[in-house]
Amino acid sequence: MMINRFIYENSVSYQGYLIIPYVLAIANDIPIYSYKLLSDLGHKGNFHLGENYTGFYTNSIEKIIKVAQSHLYENSDIKSHRDYFKLRYVYDDNLIIIHQEADKFFYDHYKPDSLTNIAAPKIFQSEYECINWVKAGLDRAKKKG
Repeated sequence: MMINRFIYENSVSYQGYLIIPYVLAIANDIPIYSYKLLSDLGHKGNFHLGENYTGFYTNSIEKIIKVAQSHLYENSDIKSHRDYFKLRYVYDDNLIIIHQEADKFFYDHYKPDSLTNIAAPKIFQSEYECINWVKAGLDRAKKKG
């Protein structure tokens, strides 16, 4: 089954990963949830873009998050003391993650149905400037499409 969309608004940052739930299937009109992971180390993280390593699925977003947290607690390769995913926004079902290094801001951008980062290589002076630039781009694309 093709993923309809990731449920970014229910994503949870945990131990250097972002746990992102999605509907895997629907049985008797009840959604069955799974999850995927993003690593704050990108492709260097062992579970970056990984999917539900436990093989456990449930009809509760809260339970699938707990399953993922338990797996990461026992197996995470990252001992991160920062929250790389702290400044994240969902806009028009897209995930936008803002990052700050010194006095510069940049972003990651994920479409509703893909965990491929499509961000443009651009640096901003503030979080506000960054998020507004991304939103404006999404709004322009929506009007064209």
